[in-house]
Amino acid sequence: MRIIIVGAGKLGYTIADLLSREKNEVVVIDHDEDQLTAVKNNLDVLTITANGASPVTLDDPDVNGADLLIAVTATDEVNMVCCILAKKHGINHTIARIRDMQLMHGDVKNYVKETFDIDLMLNPELIAANEIYRILMMPAALDVEDFAHGKVRLFETKINEHSKFANIPLKNLKLPKGVLAGMIFRDRQMIIPHGNDYFMTDDNAYFIGFPTAIEKFSENFIHREAKRLERVMIIGAGRIGRTLAVKLSDAGVYVKVIEQNKQRCEEMAEALTGSSIAILGDGTNIDLLNDEGVATADVVVCLTEDDKLNLMMAILCKHMGAKKTVVRVYRTEYADMIEKVGVDVVISARLLSASEVLAFVRRGGIVSVSILEGAKAEAVEVIVQKGAKVAGKKLMDVDLPKECLVCAFVRDNKAAIPNGNTILMPGDRTILFILINHVQKVMEWFK
Repeated sequence: MRIIIVGAGKLGYTIADLLSREKNEVVVIDHDEDQLTAVKNNLDVLTITANGASPVTLDDPDVNGADLLIAVTATDEVNMVCCILAKKHGINHTIARIRDMQLMHGDVKNYVKETFDIDLMLNPELIAANEIYRILMMPAALDVEDFAHGKVRLFETKINEHSKFANIPLKNLKLPKGVLAGMIFRDRQMIIPHGNDYFMTDDNAYFIGFPTAIEKFSENFIHREAKRLERVMIIGAGRIGRTLAVKLSDAGVYVKVIEQNKQRCEEMAEALTGSSIAILGDGTNIDLLNDEGVATADVVVCLTEDDKLNLMMAILCKHMGAKKTVVRVYRTEYADMIEKVGVDVVISARLLSASEVLAFVRRGGIVSVSILEGAKAEAVEVIVQKGAKVAGKKLMDVDLPKECLVCAFVRDNKAAIPNGNTILMPGDRTILFILINHVQKVMEWFK
């Protein structure tokens, strides 16, 4: 597939990296030669220094008639123009990054999609805010993902030294009905477990199953002193911070937002409901954090635009008594290091957005893609196609690659956890865990 990416910033780079790994023919366009330097030096893609919103650029033989254009510049209007021009120059499908939150809901969103001929609208900040909200509302979770219209849930948690699930071979582990052990993340390696594998202290464990069963099961990992989410401190009132604060406040959580930009702080204060408040100040100020009760916060969420600052503030808040910390990062390579120094949850808006792009690009029955542990594995929801190699056979008789695990499937609107005797049929919604380098090989079984 030939894919044009307009915008060589952080998001454009991440998408180009993931798509080029899957042997797509990727062309990256940006008017800024400096932005393209990192792409040229590190990725196996073609680069063009030009204005991606110009009809002249879209007439270029390397651009005209491509399969897909992804416009991810920093300007919404440029991205919209790129999409409408792309369709007029023979490009079949378009994706646009839209940062304006007002354009991402209801009738306004539908109007923008129709008017500018956009197939998929991406708002990384909205995606990240929704992801953090889901994680915070399940206290023991490091990550939460829903599949098959909410009928199947993925739950990631940390195995502590007192866990009753540690050091027991999975074949002997008594898990509740409707819950399956899916993956283990240990020493920066993702493991698709088999019967003789077991969880160890400090592993990140992935479980998947029915939402009600997962919700009840997650209580096994809540510390005794933990309680229902009541108090959240957010440092940074950018797009993610504003969206998250409003969602939490509307859900009855007391939210305190610290922001040093006066205009942002005032906008945040106007948007909050109930007793939640916005405070003008520096999130690195120890006296301010003490005065505003960081030690009593259930969670501190660090959402400034500086990765190193977010890390420093999270460590500081943890040292001062915060029970849990969440950090947003731009540079995904920082994620492992940040978790090692005690930060509980690391969120990358770029990887979350790239997940949606991957699902759109692959299609062929693929409904959604979740990139896990800094792109070491994926959770994929795929519809089994008619004539697929996996269809109509018992799973024990299908020679699926060992780098994947069939975790759950939905048939006739009912979710089920499979076993060796399960027979997948065309039309089944199937959730898979796959190690990142084996995705294409595994997908061949479901096409």
